[in-house]
Amino acid sequence: MKKKIQPHIMCGLGDVARYVLLPGDPRRVEKIASFFDEARKVADYRGFITYSGKVNGIDITACSTGIGCPSTAIVVEELSNIGADTLIRVGTTGAFQPEIDVGEIIVATAAVRSDGTSRAYMPLEYPAVADLNVVSALLKASRGSQVKVRQGIIQSSDAFYAGNDEDMKRLISGNVLSVEMESSTLFTLASMKRIKAGTILAVDGNLVKKIKKGEFEPGEKKGELDDRVQKAIDEEIRIAIGAVKLLDAGHSLL
Repeated sequence: MKKKIQPHIMCGLGDVARYVLLPGDPRRVEKIASFFDEARKVADYRGFITYSGKVNGIDITACSTGIGCPSTAIVVEELSNIGADTLIRVGTTGAFQPEIDVGEIIVATAAVRSDGTSRAYMPLEYPAVADLNVVSALLKASRGSQVKVRQGIIQSSDAFYAGNDEDMKRLISGNVLSVEMESSTLFTLASMKRIKAGTILAVDGNLVKKIKKGEFEPGEKKGELDDRVQKAIDEEIRIAIGAVKLLDAGHSLL
């Protein structure tokens, strides 16, 4: 029987591991793969880049989702079709709370569903919640980190350049830690498909402090290019891989 290939990520059975790390940025896939003990490029199509390899003998994959929930849904659907059952988003986020500094890390426990994609799957009352065992493994793997790690609810939004100040104030008062653009659909789909998902994020700005991604001069290190953010991205990759090791060893809250 010929191997069936998924139409967007261009991978089939045997190409990806059960454990998959999901950066938004395609360029970050190769960076994540550099942390593996061994890795090979499996596919590169329409911005979805996939590397598979091993850490401590454990099969592991990294695959980009692109920006936003629509493309994230495509990746989750197609990865789950070919055997992936534990997905960890490794991304960046803008903080809402004034005490959160650039260069810190957030482990999401749930996401406010301010996106449209997840609503195509489930009504808004359906919660977007990270898998508790994945959250626990991420937090356990972060112990001893030199980077401050926080945990809590985040928001997933569709529109980077649009926003409502009143909505943001309400989320801030509700102790929502930060905003990004993918996790609500990741969590919703994972729950529906009875697979596991989690999210770990490097803080690259703080909207309350008016520190956010925007135009900058050539060579200027702002936003994701900030050295503090790059350090946090390296650290979140290490933590995510550490969580995979724990989960593969049977880590569970039960």
